[in-house]
Amino acid sequence: MAFKFENLKVWQKAVDFTTSIHELTKNFPKYELYVLTAQIKRAADSIALNIAEGSTGQSNAEFRQFLGYAIRSGIEVVSCLFIAKNRGLIDVEKFQKLYDEAEAIIKMIQSLRNSLKN
Repeated sequence: MAFKFENLKVWQKAVDFTTSIHELTKNFPKYELYVLTAQIKRAADSIALNIAEGSTGQSNAEFRQFLGYAIRSGIEVVSCLFIAKNRGLIDVEKFQKLYDEAEAIIKMIQSLRNSLKN
């Protein structure tokens, strides 16, 4: 039995994005483990988790609310990427790749959210 969220392309992309972020943080120094590493991983995971949780709600209004949370988590990841770049933990090329990926996912979530009637 498939859950509704499993068929959503945006959820699938968000899950793939968590893997990209996880791989990125493997190279972060130990002193960032309980700071930036944990924060960016939680935020990235939260994108997919909020899409899934909201999709099983009782109404489109509730789903829209959870998609809003997913968007905010995506913005949090982008902010963490800027911090990582400024701290010299990632280069500009890696930053841009992940920034673009996050931006695409956020736009997909916004489109899905806008398509839902209240």
